[in-house]
Amino acid sequence: MQEQLQHVDVDTSAARPRRFVFVLLNQFSILSFASALDCLRIANRMSNKALYSWTLIGEGGELAHCSAGTTFKLDNDLGEVQRDDIILLCGGADIQQATTKRLLGWVRRISRQGLKIGGLCTGAFVMAKAGLLDGKKATIHWENADSFTEEFDDIELTKSVFVVDGGRMTTAGGTSSIDLLLKLIADEYGEELANAVADQMIYSSIRTDQDTQRLSVPTRIGVRHPKLSQVIQMMENNIEEPISPSILAKDVGMSTRQLERLFRRYLNRSPKRYYMELRLQKARNLLMQTDMSVINVALACGFASPSHFSKCYRAHYETTPYRERGSHAARLSI
Repeated sequence: MQEQLQHVDVDTSAARPRRFVFVLLNQFSILSFASALDCLRIANRMSNKALYSWTLIGEGGELAHCSAGTTFKLDNDLGEVQRDDIILLCGGADIQQATTKRLLGWVRRISRQGLKIGGLCTGAFVMAKAGLLDGKKATIHWENADSFTEEFDDIELTKSVFVVDGGRMTTAGGTSSIDLLLKLIADEYGEELANAVADQMIYSSIRTDQDTQRLSVPTRIGVRHPKLSQVIQMMENNIEEPISPSILAKDVGMSTRQLERLFRRYLNRSPKRYYMELRLQKARNLLMQTDMSVINVALACGFASPSHFSKCYRAHYETTPYRERGSHAARLSI
């Protein structure tokens, strides 16, 4: 026999269900969108009441394409919204391309109505471009953090899984949508319902806005050596002005030779090589995600000259920075 579902009693004094408006941008992340949507569905199921409703909208009002290639039918074009709606901009890959003038105009117009507006995954980029995050804290997927900081240096970007600052909400992508939605459910209907939703999703560790989105350095590299982790963290925090291996070694109480042995043993490369790979990865992100000149990308990643940058880039990626950007632009235009 099927076990009967245990419903959660909630106060439903609200006159009508709270509606979420999901704005599906081109190449949006299906995981971020679906995670948020399913929280609402399960909240209705666990309370046995229609607490929430939702609608899917986007430019053109016909179809939206996610980054996995699946097509979604939209309910409406960008248009009027209701007074108590919560708007969630669902971003994903190639967010600059998806941020059109029409979309920005619509976002600015509805923001003047005082609605709560959130950005899932890279949706924070649209909010920032529209001026909605001026003077506020925000977060975005870690892969887009470098380009975001370069373009919006007056916005306080955090590494949190989600941020709520007044009526503005941003998430880091992936399953962080669940954490944000559980908070919104708890704020409106209590922790018991939010926990019941998490249980249904087999989501056993609910994160708060104090949790960071990336794994710790030891977990990421698969090595639990405190001094090695400390050096890598220093490298990641000093990309624009690289620190010499001798200073890195001195700062953690080692000799340069000991540091070399440590990197060779655990990472099979020298500290200099590992540092270079970090800088080149940031450079590639900036080339793909911003309109910064190649010269400015080089400077932002600690290269004193464009020729040296191009030489290092080609040795690692087997193409030049200019060709990388050109091929990326060509892919977007297909």
